[in-house]
Amino acid sequence: MILAQFKKELIAYSKTIGVDKIGFASADPFLQLKDRLLLQQDLGYQSGFEEPDIKKRVFPKKNLEEARSIISIALAYPSKMKKPPKSTKEDRRGIFCRASWGKDYHDVLREKLHLLEQFVRERAPEAKTVSMVDTGQLSDRAVAERAGIGWSGKNCAIITPEFGSYVYLGEIITTLSFEPDEPITEQCGTCNKCVDACPTDALIQGGQLDSQKCIAFLTQTKGFLPERYRNKLGNRLYGCDTCQQVCPENKGKDFHIHPDMEPDPEIAKPKLIPLLTISNRDFKKKFGHISGSWRGKKPIQRNAIIALAHFKDKNALPHLVKVLKEDPRPVIRGTAAWAIGKIGSELEESFLIAAKEGEKDDEVLQEIESGLKMLENKE
Repeated sequence: MILAQFKKELIAYSKTIGVDKIGFASADPFLQLKDRLLLQQDLGYQSGFEEPDIKKRVFPKKNLEEARSIISIALAYPSKMKKPPKSTKEDRRGIFCRASWGKDYHDVLREKLHLLEQFVRERAPEAKTVSMVDTGQLSDRAVAERAGIGWSGKNCAIITPEFGSYVYLGEIITTLSFEPDEPITEQCGTCNKCVDACPTDALIQGGQLDSQKCIAFLTQTKGFLPERYRNKLGNRLYGCDTCQQVCPENKGKDFHIHPDMEPDPEIAKPKLIPLLTISNRDFKKKFGHISGSWRGKKPIQRNAIIALAHFKDKNALPHLVKVLKEDPRPVIRGTAAWAIGKIGSELEESFLIAAKEGEKDDEVLQEIESGLKMLENKE
């Protein structure tokens, strides 16, 4: 087989199945990435969602023994919502980040990768392939950078000349030896807007992220959100787009290429109060198809409570009192107590005092005390 010709055929086929950009890289070890990962590990900057075996992230042959090349793909997603619903005083709304609009991108990308793998095996039956998306062993960003998809920006995202950083990434490791593409030179220059704009200072410097501080990570945690981050959350329910929104390379970038990625406004920007008591069944029915649902309803509900406190939504107080009285989960009860203190007045003090008398969980009791102190300071 003439691989140069096959590469052209594969590129052409990728366009017919809706791949917006495709690049080819060698399967050599990612040694610079190894140094970076070890540093992140030493500094405690990892999220814990990553592949724990650094060797599998650095050495493609740990994932496919005879690996020769890696095929990297990118799919562009929308940055703007058509006819977004307004958040009003009567109906405050939260927001899911753009990477959670539409159908779960893991599923969308896997479909494309599966078709590409089929195409490869049909024309080269001897070829072996392994594909992965996001939660796979390899670093999507390191692969895409090497394959010329884009450069690694200071916001720790791949920035493409065509679509900015609003792209999903995936890759296929293969035993075929394709000619690698040229990487794109880093083009952030002296721009530091993303680093300066990060709400929690999670971008330590250009290209280095403390995941433990990143709002995108914090919105996915299931425990109590540290109080120092609650005021930073705003109305975010899942993820954060700040470092993308301020990036000059993303100015004017908004692509509506894939129907699966189009957001349902009522899902991407839902009303907050109904989220407080939504059942598991209804949550799965409404949100189960989006990537932002993968951790279940608990983090979303906790974030919704914090968002209502952010808005100081007095309409939410009866609902928060109900949650405080009836919800069996300490994190939700405790966060509701804190929110009542943040929003309410002395009228709500009696609810917190009553809750304190019947509460047995130490962390919830701390949140109730925090709520009571906030109410005292308003008097």
